[in-house]
Amino acid sequence: MNAAVRRPSLGARLAAGPIVVAPGAYDALSARLVERAGFPAVYASGAGASYSLLGSPDIGLLSFAEMRDQVSRIAAAVGIPVIADGDTGHGNALNVRRTVREFESAGASAIQLEDQTFPKRCGHLSEKTVIPTSEMVGKLRAAADARASSETLVIARTDALAVEGVDAALERLRAYSEAGADVLFLEAPPDVPTMQRACAELGRPMMANMVEGGKTPLLSAAELEKIGYRLVIFPGAGARVAAFALRELYTTLAREGTTSSLLDRMLLFDELNRVVGLPELRATGARFQGSSSTSRPE
Repeated sequence: MNAAVRRPSLGARLAAGPIVVAPGAYDALSARLVERAGFPAVYASGAGASYSLLGSPDIGLLSFAEMRDQVSRIAAAVGIPVIADGDTGHGNALNVRRTVREFESAGASAIQLEDQTFPKRCGHLSEKTVIPTSEMVGKLRAAADARASSETLVIARTDALAVEGVDAALERLRAYSEAGADVLFLEAPPDVPTMQRACAELGRPMMANMVEGGKTPLLSAAELEKIGYRLVIFPGAGARVAAFALRELYTTLAREGTTSSLLDRMLLFDELNRVVGLPELRATGARFQGSSSTSRPE
């Protein structure tokens, strides 16, 4: 698989329904497992990349180049649409243009941009600050102008709910819609009535963010679809489950000196090789492995 592969249209799927569930992937292996589980899209999580690449929290330490490369690796591993976390666009409107162009070139089918100041932080952390609406509108216009394909979606996220209140946050999303955003994302609504109001009042597809232990009620995809959402991401679940399992593995190994008691809770050697495509790669290699006696033209 590579970043230039022709992927199904995420926009068409959002329009047709049902709700699109996009689990978060923090690397290429987790993205492969998302696709093998049958999901129609995968979310390239900036928080997950920060956890995985840096061992650091989601507080704006991950660079543009690090995230672009992670998006590229994830897109190369799967054939489903990749939703890329573009954070703040990594700067002003000119930086946003470069972020969109390079993330799209890396294989992203959608790029999420948010209106926090830099350095940003996870949307479910406190003490966030946001840029003026007019500045974010300019960024979104730059994003819409920069994309090479109209199939590439721009997702506009606002973190203003916790800073300015729900009325101001919804007003921001209306302005972002007018600026060209294809999908709207109200981050960290604290209750279902707020979620219902956002979906009812805004005229674009809405994205929900399910963060285990976060500020928003943890609802099922069916419940979110009933509220009016078209897209839901579970960005950090994979990293949280993996961290839980790794902690248990290393604790058990330190205590017992062996991994034998965990064999029924891991992918063994051959099974993991199947997941990462070893049989297919061997078959491809065999196709190009010429005979040593084959003559070459003079």
